[in-house]
Amino acid sequence: MTKKLFKIMTMAYIVLLGSLLGASIYAGAVVAPTIFHSETFFGGEIISNFQEGLLMTSNFDKLGTFVTIMVFFALFYEATKWKNFENDRWTLISLFFFVCSGLLFSGFYIPDIVSMQLQGEAVTQSEKFKNVHFASELDFKLFALSTLSLLMFNLKKALR
Repeated sequence: MTKKLFKIMTMAYIVLLGSLLGASIYAGAVVAPTIFHSETFFGGEIISNFQEGLLMTSNFDKLGTFVTIMVFFALFYEATKWKNFENDRWTLISLFFFVCSGLLFSGFYIPDIVSMQLQGEAVTQSEKFKNVHFASELDFKLFALSTLSLLMFNLKKALR
């Protein structure tokens, strides 16, 4: 790979990691509280909590597609750097958590939550659903943290 092409790929990688981090934070800090407290905006309950959950799942399902694409792009990019002996162990550790938590989020938690939602509102009130949802939140926080660390390590190297 030419040096110029790798620089372009590095810039794209950094911008996409930043975009992914921003989208993740926005989804969790702005979209979720807004959707799950829609009654404060409408002056009363217009849709049920179950319906709010369906809307939120739709948002996270779309974000999951971006997560999956970025996981594979990060693997390709970091493998290229590793091949050129340009990686350090902290970047590789961050990449490990990024890949694992990203694939868990998009490949396990989202499909599992969608599956339970398709079974009806009663299932989403179960202890199992609450546990899966809580675990998905923890996983997503780990994903955001590992995205931030990957971004910081790569920015640090790019600005040298």
